[in-house]
Amino acid sequence: MELRRIRPEEHSAAGEVCVAAYDPLLGGAEDDYRRRLRDVAARDAQAEVWVAVEERRLLGVVTYCPPGSPWREIGRDDEGEFRMLAVDPAARGRGAGTALARLCEDRAREHGATGMALSSLATMSSAHRVYARLGYERDPGRDWSPVPGVDLLAFSKSF
Repeated sequence: MELRRIRPEEHSAAGEVCVAAYDPLLGGAEDDYRRRLRDVAARDAQAEVWVAVEERRLLGVVTYCPPGSPWREIGRDDEGEFRMLAVDPAARGRGAGTALARLCEDRAREHGATGMALSSLATMSSAHRVYARLGYERDPGRDWSPVPGVDLLAFSKSF
């Protein structure tokens, strides 16, 4: 499996992977979020989009939000943050999500961070298991709601 920055010609495919991964967890009210998931080009211009690829097949995608990125939501000044970690449902269980999360941790360390923060829907239990294996803990003091009816759980980890 190769981990690398996304290429512009992969933006559309990465957006579809994001929607495929998140769609079963989203209700009808989150159509705006589906548009944001598909808009990988915007994230790539304002953050760092990374992909896991195997034999030209896109297995997963994540948005790492470096210091100063408008995509940061809950990360403190001394923390990294990543968002929209998604693995193609057909590629789950192959380690792409874990590899992409670790890559984000490496990027955060390169930026001088001493920890990492992220938000997740309560229904994303398989992602929560990945985060727990990587040493993340629930950080309920940072739970938040971007829009009414969408409650996000916060997770953090110190390096």
